[in-house]
Amino acid sequence: QVQLVESGGGLVQPGGSLRLSCAASRRDLSFVTMDWYRQAPGKQRELVAGITTDGNTNYSDSVKGRFTISRDNAKNTVSLQMNSLKPEDTAVYYCYARRNYGSSRYDYWGQGTQVTVSS
Repeated sequence: QVQLVESGGGLVQPGGSLRLSCAASRRDLSFVTMDWYRQAPGKQRELVAGITTDGNTNYSDSVKGRFTISRDNAKNTVSLQMNSLKPEDTAVYYCYARRNYGSSRYDYWGQGTQVTVSS
């Protein structure tokens, strides 16, 4: 079994910064992609940013230029640097990782960490 443990959420003022981190409980597995999702109250969960094993990244339009995703393949960690935060970034942020093994696909989710942007 694999667990994803997030850290780094909290309360920040508009324009401020936060860094989220996520660590997988096993370092011996390879994840095809490690992503960050978020879910605001009353809204669907949405992809914020993702990064593949090769380092290819993708971002939602709403965070491009403000957020940066990075990962350490050796440690199986993924981070999200969030700058110029806005009140609309307020949400629970979830770490996600996907592993492929043969024809099977395995999806893993963290427990979520709250990010609140407010003055």
